[in-house]
Amino acid sequence: MNSVGIDISKGRSMVAAITMTKEVTVKPREFEHTELGLEQLLDVLAPLTLEGETRVIMEATGRYHEIVASTLYEAGIYVSVVNPLLIHDYGNNSIRCVKTDRKDAMKIARYGVDNWGELREYTPVDSARQLLKLLSRQYNQYMKVLVSQQSNLIALLEKTFPGANDLFKSPRRDDGHQKWVDFVQVFWHSDCVIRLKEREFIERYQKWCKRKGYNFSEDKAFDIYVYAACCGYSLPKNSSTKALISVAVEQVIACSKSVAAIKAEMLKISAQMPEHKVVLSMFGVGDITAAQLIAEIGDVRRFNNRGALVAFAGVDPSTFQSGKYASKSGKATKRGSAHLRKTLFQVVGAYLKRSPADEAVFQFLNRKRAEGKHFYVYMTAASNKFLRIYYARVKAFMESLDHNN
Repeated sequence: MNSVGIDISKGRSMVAAITMTKEVTVKPREFEHTELGLEQLLDVLAPLTLEGETRVIMEATGRYHEIVASTLYEAGIYVSVVNPLLIHDYGNNSIRCVKTDRKDAMKIARYGVDNWGELREYTPVDSARQLLKLLSRQYNQYMKVLVSQQSNLIALLEKTFPGANDLFKSPRRDDGHQKWVDFVQVFWHSDCVIRLKEREFIERYQKWCKRKGYNFSEDKAFDIYVYAACCGYSLPKNSSTKALISVAVEQVIACSKSVAAIKAEMLKISAQMPEHKVVLSMFGVGDITAAQLIAEIGDVRRFNNRGALVAFAGVDPSTFQSGKYASKSGKATKRGSAHLRKTLFQVVGAYLKRSPADEAVFQFLNRKRAEGKHFYVYMTAASNKFLRIYYARVKAFMESLDHNN
């Protein structure tokens, strides 16, 4: 039997192999993540597969490992993708501090030997789920940028048209446009409003609403005019100031359109997932959070039990015991998916705001809150409770589909 360790890097990796007696059968050598490089890797592993059972072990490194893992899987080779934390905590059996790709490849191979019976075989994620997860991550990334850009625009408007962002309460449209952003693109300075006569502004505002597809209210136009006449400003109305505001507005609009496009694709793909309706029917879950839960958790059947899913999310309490001491309350491990924890907090936040007395998650949350627990303690505990319910409902549904098929 041979344990093959592959240290994954961007564009290239290092491979090494040892036997169960830790005799080196393949000295560390590098290969590239190209068609030729992967063929060379298969050629290296071919003699080992003929000698006996061979298992390839590699770390999960985001996206870099996927091409190697899928290639080996399609070639019929046993592949196990391991959490990097397990490799990191695995003993080096040396007091020397050495960190090279060659040493790492050998370390991964030794880990495979010592944990041979506990290795889990890699199974490729179907393309739809993989794409949904990628879209979910990109959605979060662009939302961070959008929030930053909007904050920047609001800060600039405080110098030209303070409070302009609070003039409208209309939600963001499906195409990403927001009424207040489109408004300040034209009326970027309070002087742009008050330099017009009241009737002139109302007529111009009406034409703007018709052109942009927004609802028009004469009373609202009058309120805007009165507000603009009362608010002050610190930057003069000139071409330089206009350029500053215009660039900020264009950045917000461009980012909003990107977010809207990604959101539309997320909703389209998540609707194709078999568990979508079950997840969407759960309290506190909306279109976006349903898509993100499905994207981050994936096929729930890959978890052996609900505790495994909770640990994957990192909302399970840590334990510490030494001698006579045993901690009564431990912090959340936070060893799992940070993206999933963020989505869970959004879902649990809905329970907190709407207080549904008949929901088990809220009853549990409210009980912890009544005990005087800290905000993050009862929010994490409620996330744990929600995940357990999610696991039970979704797994039962998926198993019923398998039975019917």
